[in-house]
Amino acid sequence: MKLSGPSFRLVAAGALLSATLAGCGSSDDGEEASGEPLVGTFRLDAGHCDAKGVTGSYFRMIQPGGTVEKGGYFLNPDSKCPDQSYSVAVAGTDGGLVTGTFQPGPKAAFSPQGDALAGQITRPGTFTAIKFAISTQSVDPGTGEELPRPEIRNDDGVLSGQLTAWTAGWNNLYFNQGSPKPDGSEKGLTSPVEGTYDEDSGHFELSWSSTIEGGPFDRFSGYWHLEGTFVAAK
Repeated sequence: MKLSGPSFRLVAAGALLSATLAGCGSSDDGEEASGEPLVGTFRLDAGHCDAKGVTGSYFRMIQPGGTVEKGGYFLNPDSKCPDQSYSVAVAGTDGGLVTGTFQPGPKAAFSPQGDALAGQITRPGTFTAIKFAISTQSVDPGTGEELPRPEIRNDDGVLSGQLTAWTAGWNNLYFNQGSPKPDGSEKGLTSPVEGTYDEDSGHFELSWSSTIEGGPFDRFSGYWHLEGTFVAAK
């Protein structure tokens, strides 16, 4: 059957739209799968701060209305840094972040005083007189959603990935601090996990930000910077 006029134009337009959508889908899938998964331990260099600045691994909290670039940072009165917007991190019992699995912390996650007790990724640090700690959870404590295992990929020295399960505990409360968020979005100041990797030395740097939803820190955002040496799983 030969089509002409409006019928032909409608079929042609539909075919073009289908081809365009198919092409877009293929491109997105390729981007998501790009790079080689780094499965092992991202061993953390301890954070260090002095009058010259901060090195190693650390955390900062951004107040609502602030940005990573311009600031509006919350000052942690327990920080020993000259700039108290920095809370330095020290590696926990596992040496740092382990990809391909979860590091959920102890079953009893908090002390009677509300101090967080997880210590596999980092040692608990003090934030406004209460200890906070990091874990990676298989189920989001806030929403009950199942979460993916942490994954970091290397594409010729450029790191990307997802740390959706990255969870902070503080004062008997949990705050999802991962990226992307459990629903797959990047709400507020939440930004992709990005970084660099030297394949010869194993040195890496990873950074991302994640906005809190609800609770006493609603619309505050955490900025995370991890630095150290990657050791592949055996």
